[in-house]
Amino acid sequence: MLREVKQKLEEEMQRIEHELRVTLPKEIQAALGQGDLSENAEYESAKNRQSTLQARFAQIQKRLADLSRIDVTGVPKDRAGLGSEVTVENLESGEEILYTLVIPELADGNKSFVSMASPVGKALMNRRVGDTVTITI
Repeated sequence: MLREVKQKLEEEMQRIEHELRVTLPKEIQAALGQGDLSENAEYESAKNRQSTLQARFAQIQKRLADLSRIDVTGVPKDRAGLGSEVTVENLESGEEILYTLVIPELADGNKSFVSMASPVGKALMNRRVGDTVTITI
């Protein structure tokens, strides 16, 4: 699970690095060749893109470092944690929903994979079978 996320982030970093080292320098050089920079939309666009990509690159580096510190072997078996499948029963309706607690990158829109950082995920973390949880959304 974490391996796939790390791989996607590393691939994105490679694409960004290529654009920062190869593509954007060519665009910036071409824009510089057009003369006056005060009204050079191509130059401004390339510099803005460069700034955005540098920020995203740093963000990915930090996220990869954070993911490297996650130890899935240390997740207790008697409590809900990363990768746990949790069946939740709505006490009013009796409806049961199965959630899998995941890192934010793996959360999905159909709500079967729930981010540990979401309100539902936070409420379920470290809970045991039979615990009653109140979740405000």
